[in-house]
Amino acid sequence: MAQALSKFLIFAVLLFAAMMARGNDNWPQFRGANWDAHSDSTGLATEWSESKNVKWKTVLPGEGWSSPVIWAGQIWMSTALDQGHSLRVLCVDQTSGKIVHDIEVFHVEHPPPKHEFNSYASPTCVLEAGRVYACFGTCGSACLDSFTGKPIWVNHELTCDHLNGPGSSPIIFENLYLLCCDGVDVQYVAALDKNTGKLAWKTERTFDHHAMAPDLRKAYNTPLVVHYDGRDELISVGAHRFYCYDVHTGQELWYCDQPGFSCVSQPLFADGVAYLSSGFGKADLWAIRADGSGDVGKTHVMWKFKRGTPCRSTPLLLDIEGKRRIFMTTDNGITHLVDAITGEPIWQKRIGYGFSASPLYADGSIWCFDEKGTSTVIKASDELQIVAENHLDDGCMGTPAISGKALFIRTKTSLYCIERPITGRF
Repeated sequence: MAQALSKFLIFAVLLFAAMMARGNDNWPQFRGANWDAHSDSTGLATEWSESKNVKWKTVLPGEGWSSPVIWAGQIWMSTALDQGHSLRVLCVDQTSGKIVHDIEVFHVEHPPPKHEFNSYASPTCVLEAGRVYACFGTCGSACLDSFTGKPIWVNHELTCDHLNGPGSSPIIFENLYLLCCDGVDVQYVAALDKNTGKLAWKTERTFDHHAMAPDLRKAYNTPLVVHYDGRDELISVGAHRFYCYDVHTGQELWYCDQPGFSCVSQPLFADGVAYLSSGFGKADLWAIRADGSGDVGKTHVMWKFKRGTPCRSTPLLLDIEGKRRIFMTTDNGITHLVDAITGEPIWQKRIGYGFSASPLYADGSIWCFDEKGTSTVIKASDELQIVAENHLDDGCMGTPAISGKALFIRTKTSLYCIERPITGRF
């Protein structure tokens, strides 16, 4: 009885903390609460280094490119030890930087191959009150109690041959855990019941890859859910085709063929238009009206931007003085600002080495984090204005998070809390 009461009180405290948290305190999934990498935080530090505006720095065990996610004072990430044999999740206290959980989720006897550029722990976790959902691609997905670390469910059904290691992050929508599985052998999208881990639906990709080399069949896309024209839709990118599905059933609604593969960038959506990157091979950004059905390739493509589109990082949708804009950081360090209505370029600038992390927006500025340790803050404007350039010892493979007045930056070796020191007395 006492143990049951204790568990109830713990859950009640966690739930109360989550309810009391300000909207800009939680960053529960890849690119934030709304999958848009926007934060309403103000007063963020624009300048930092190893010795400036670092509230704390925590060296992380293992290797993992997953992005930090935050809920009610907990920061969660995945990592891999022992060359992929031990797949784990880490929980760091947001205030102190102390590691409070280091949990082995899966022990893999024979880790599958991966590319040297990738990690065995690249998919980003998803958080809800009292829960952390972790994905390690074909090695399994799991839901854990975020207070005790104990498993709620484990699923090993969503398998494929990634060839280069896992990359697609799951997302949660209502009662569904959604994941793209595009390997060299099979390609599909699936939904699990987030409460039980049981398969809710599974839909095979309709593009015929059989005549293509195996390497050209794979993708690593994180999908996006949008509510449009009275229905909830799942937009995702597979090799050589953009897709839109009914999120509740998995029924394909429309598609558009495209020339790329190994697609990583998460789709964007605004005002009835989906913005999608075609990935490796031919990296273009496409704008497609979402009101079609079936094959929309000849009827609903508004424009294609072909001057340099990221293969790995996800672009950023912005509203600059009432004008819809798209900001991009590319694999070779070039940034672009593009008119989202016409696809016309506004400006471009080389600002870093190369980008896997996606840019963030807050308080009128854009934050960019490259793979070598340089971070650039740019004013969100139709005129290029560099606010600051900063350096850390290692670069970013995952996208940082924002909570309150702090940036949480995961480099290849450490997690940083970047925050201006509090001045003055009350």
